[in-house]
Amino acid sequence: MGIRTAYPQGAQVEHGRFGLGTVLSINEEHIVIKFDDFGEKKFVTTIVLTALKKSDRQPPVEKRSSRSRKAKAAPAAPAAPAAAAAAAATTAQ
Repeated sequence: MGIRTAYPQGAQVEHGRFGLGTVLSINEEHIVIKFDDFGEKKFVTTIVLTALKKSDRQPPVEKRSSRSRKAKAAPAAPAAPAAAAAAAATTAQ
């Protein structure tokens, strides 16, 4: 069961060191905040609550990560042509 605080899940907060962020989860022991510039951070709830301020900004739009697709490798050439070339070189002498 979660605790009642001024910062429910999804609340926009500001931290003195990490800047603006969004509360991802909170319980009696820990609070997880995703900061815009520093990523996810996990804090001891009772300690960090005094360092947080409410922010009246709108939640940032989540960016979808784009995965670049690797080009498919061409199939390997069979080893027979290399052996045939070596055989042709020996017969040419």
